[in-house]
Amino acid sequence: MNWNRSVARWLVLAVVTMSLSVASSGQIGIGISVRIGPPALPVYAQPICPGPGYMWTPGYWGWNDDGGYYWVPGTWLIAPVGMLWTPGYWGWGGGFYAWHAGYWGPHIGFYGGINYGFGYGGVGFVGGEWRGGAFFYNRSVTNVSVTNVTHVYNKTVVVNENHTAFNGGEGGVAARPTAAEEAAAHEQHTPALAAQTQHEQMASQNRQNFASENHGRPAIAATSKAGDFSSRSAVPARAAGGEYHAPAMSPKEARGPSTPANRAGGNSASGAKSNDGFRPFTPPSSSNKSSGANTTSHENTPSHGNTASHENSTRESSPPKSSGNSSKAQPRKSSPPPKKPSAPKENNHRGR
Repeated sequence: MNWNRSVARWLVLAVVTMSLSVASSGQIGIGISVRIGPPALPVYAQPICPGPGYMWTPGYWGWNDDGGYYWVPGTWLIAPVGMLWTPGYWGWGGGFYAWHAGYWGPHIGFYGGINYGFGYGGVGFVGGEWRGGAFFYNRSVTNVSVTNVTHVYNKTVVVNENHTAFNGGEGGVAARPTAAEEAAAHEQHTPALAAQTQHEQMASQNRQNFASENHGRPAIAATSKAGDFSSRSAVPARAAGGEYHAPAMSPKEARGPSTPANRAGGNSASGAKSNDGFRPFTPPSSSNKSSGANTTSHENTPSHGNTASHENSTRESSPPKSSGNSSKAQPRKSSPPPKKPSAPKENNHRGR
């Protein structure tokens, strides 16, 4: 009898464990469907690392059904020991831009080839590495003070310019997963931490973070710590990453197909269904070759100024097509997008 109870208890535990694992994996690789693409990534400086054990998570454009795209500031937070953050990204496919949520794992997976900066140049992560139970920071691409953090090293990283915020489609980054990224996708993953989720929700409550208000140049582009939007923590954007054009349709019109999950309501602090209505992402075809994944970067110079050996000033040949002005992002009955003016000369700034 005791043996039977032990077996039954073990089976129940196994089923629960498997269910949690499947649920966790199911949240990765799916996202919000939108008919218009995100604005270009803004140019901003990285706040100084608060202390040992903190890891940088880059900023990104979130989505709100009432207000459209809003900026979620990049921030430092305490990382799970031995884990690395794979950022989320927007990817075009099947006529929509789909959001793919980020996750924690032992290796960096595919994040669309998007150059988020500060070590996230499109493939992998060069901002630091785990050595045993301690995280060592590459001061060439992260703003770390040796008075606060002693585990540091210097490894030169070539930095160029690219502010494109989505993968695939017209004007998007033409990147496909590498073999290593494919392997990382099948590893055990952990979704965003509670601090990250709260940070995103707080960002969605500030109207200044919405592209319709800041035109691609958010007043709070980064923070020293997750959830701290105070003046002592916030860092404003230096500039928009490209020319901003307001979408021709409202956020509700731009939202993807309605699904049972979408109609059930959202979990964002603003009340919008920003995390529901997920749909699988269809990778772009290899014929969509707009730009390479690692050819350019928008990484910004940390304030400690240790990057003179590889700083450069570049200009984009043309601004990325974002904010929903791509013809592939518009439904057939929408009016044609306005003709874009020639690309402006981008302000020279130091890259890392």
